[in-house]
Amino acid sequence: MDFASHMPTALDEARAAARRGEVPVGAVLVGADGAVLARAGNRTREMRDPTAHAEILAIRAACAHLGSERLPGARLWVTLEPCPMCAAAISAARIEMLYYGAEDPRMGGVRHGARVFDHPQCHHRPEIIDGISAEESRRLLQEFFRERR
Repeated sequence: MDFASHMPTALDEARAAARRGEVPVGAVLVGADGAVLARAGNRTREMRDPTAHAEILAIRAACAHLGSERLPGARLWVTLEPCPMCAAAISAARIEMLYYGAEDPRMGGVRHGARVFDHPQCHHRPEIIDGISAEESRRLLQEFFRERR
C-alpha cells in the first residue's frame, strides 16, 4: 500500500470543530486496507462530554463500524499530540500507527506529560510519527485561542 497522508482531512475536521466553537482538533482513522473508517473533530462542548475528543470519537465510530473493540493495523491521524486519555484509548484499541501534527507540551500524553506509551504497564505501543503539518495545526490552535482572549 502506498503512503498517503490523511492530515489534510484531519485539518478539515479541526477547522469544522473551530467553527462549532470547539478546540480545533481533528482526527482521521484509516483501516489496514487504507480505507477511511472514521473522521471526527472535538465535540466536548456540543455533547457536554469531557471525553468527546476527536480521537475518542473516531475510535468509537471505527469500532462500531467494524463491530470490534480493537483496530489492529489501523492508522490514526490527529492534528494535536493526544492527551493521556486519548493515548490510553489508542493503546487499548491496538492502533498500529499514530501520526500527529502539533506538540502539546501542556496537556500532551505522548511525548510530554504522562508519556503513556513509555509506561511499563502500557500493553500496546503504536509506532509514532509526529510533526506532520505541525505549523498549520499549531496556527489553527493559536488563532482559535487568540480570538477568545
